[in-house]
Amino acid sequence: MKCPACRDVNNHVIDSRLGKDGDVIRRRRECEHCGRRFTTYERVEEYLPSIVKKDGRREPFDRQKVLAGLTKACEKRPVATEVIAKSADDIERGLLERGEKEVPSSVVGEAIMKMLHDLDTVAYVRFASVYRSFQDIDEFMEELEDLLKERRGSVKLEKQPSKPAAGARAKKRGARGRSGARPV
Repeated sequence: MKCPACRDVNNHVIDSRLGKDGDVIRRRRECEHCGRRFTTYERVEEYLPSIVKKDGRREPFDRQKVLAGLTKACEKRPVATEVIAKSADDIERGLLERGEKEVPSSVVGEAIMKMLHDLDTVAYVRFASVYRSFQDIDEFMEELEDLLKERRGSVKLEKQPSKPAAGARAKKRGARGRSGARPV
C-alpha cells in the first residue's frame, strides 16, 4: 500500500477493526518513511455481475457510479453520508444475492429509485427526472401525482381515529339506558 503523502510502499498496520456489518476491515497504517498515518479499508472481492446497458454494451458493476448517483440526488437534502453509503452497499449486496452474471441496467436504476423513495422524496424525484428522462412536463407531473397519491394514502391510514369496539359502545349505552341519560 502506497503512502498518500510520499508514495513510499513501506508502512505498517497500527490498528485493525472490523466494520459494523462485518464485511469490511478498517486498518490504520503509518508510513515508515514520512510518519504519516492513513486509513485503508479491506473487503472481500466478490464476483459482481456485468451491467447490460440499454444499447447492449456491457460494463462491470461500478459501486462508485451508484454512490455518485445517490449522492447527487441527495445533495443539499437531510440525508446522512453514512445512510447513502449503506444504501449503495445494500444495492450491491442485492446484485450479489441475485447470483446472475449479467444484470440489465434497469435493475440497478430501479433499485436506486426504490432506495431513494424510502429515504427522501425530493431526492427520489430528482433522480427519477434524470433516470426516466421525461420527454415533457406532463410525464414529470404524472410521476409527482403518483407520489402524492401514495403519500396521501399513507397519511390517511395513519390518521384514522380509532373507534371503540362494539362491546365498549354497548356498555356505554347500557350504563345510560335507552334515553342516553346517566343513572342517578
